[in-house]
Amino acid sequence: MQPKHFQRAGIFAGILIISFIVIWEIFWRSQGFPISFNDDESLWSEKREQVYKPIDEATVFIGSSRIKFDLDIPTWEKITGEKAIQLSFVGTSPRPLLDDLANDIKFKGKVIIDVTEGIFFDPNEARANSSAATAIKYYKDWTPAQKASSRLNKFLESGLVFLDKNKFSLNAFLNEIPLHKRKGVFVFPLFPRGFEMNTSERQNFMTDDFVKDTVQHNKQIANWIFFGDTVITKGIQGDSLTTVLNKVKKSIDKIKARGGKVLFVRTPSSGGYIKTEQIVYPRDQYWDRMLAYTNTQGIHFQDYPGIANFICPEWSHLTPADAIIFTREFIKILEEKGWKFKTTKNL
Repeated sequence: MQPKHFQRAGIFAGILIISFIVIWEIFWRSQGFPISFNDDESLWSEKREQVYKPIDEATVFIGSSRIKFDLDIPTWEKITGEKAIQLSFVGTSPRPLLDDLANDIKFKGKVIIDVTEGIFFDPNEARANSSAATAIKYYKDWTPAQKASSRLNKFLESGLVFLDKNKFSLNAFLNEIPLHKRKGVFVFPLFPRGFEMNTSERQNFMTDDFVKDTVQHNKQIANWIFFGDTVITKGIQGDSLTTVLNKVKKSIDKIKARGGKVLFVRTPSSGGYIKTEQIVYPRDQYWDRMLAYTNTQGIHFQDYPGIANFICPEWSHLTPADAIIFTREFIKILEEKGWKFKTTKNL
């Protein structure tokens, strides 16, 4: 084949590739999917680098998925004038993150710890802590090449919907293939695509389509019931609980000793989820005891009318609209508890 023919073939192949990318992007945008960033170790590490801001310029949030959905970061930053540094992980206990901050002598800031009892007090620590442990190790070993790659990926993801690997990669589509249940084999349930999107600031949010669709709500509720039957077990008790509370207290005391500030928050749940949580994790045995044992402030959503009556569409997380309301009310409650912010606009 002559060089000219190679050139034509290359141009034709390039046109095909570009056409496919454009069509693929247009298709997913037409389905109502917004830009969503991959919530990987690099994005987390980018936020972890920011925790050294002065105490009056930022608040660090650690927890699991509820605070990632329920805290509306633009609202927080607009009202308080401070940076919200979201370090929480979906399905992960904040305890290893708290320990990481406590042992970092350079950290002297504010920390808000989101408590979802089924994860925070999960007796299977390897399962509850795996994502956090992996990210912490990644951050400590974060190379310049990985940093550069992360910035490039973030730039590309900011303009292309289909680059969300958790939704539109080959593996994501393969996971949608229905498999028969096999004894001894755990098959992770399929989440509706619109349930969990992610901003560049690591805030999770539901798509408008998911919010409006009760069929998708019920699918996700079925997933939570599945996890309740197969994964979530009763929390640690007795000496094991005391040991955990002692570790949490030591971490909090380290942060306080350096001039930092710590607060627990119990974010909203509703429906069957909150009914089960109240039975499996009695408030007096877990939440109340933890606050007293650690001598730390706490905000439980059921104690404050402004945040007590949210209905989570799938029982466990707030819609984007409710997250804005929750964040506004949450800031008011924090101020009542003596937390100071740079500004308090539009309260």
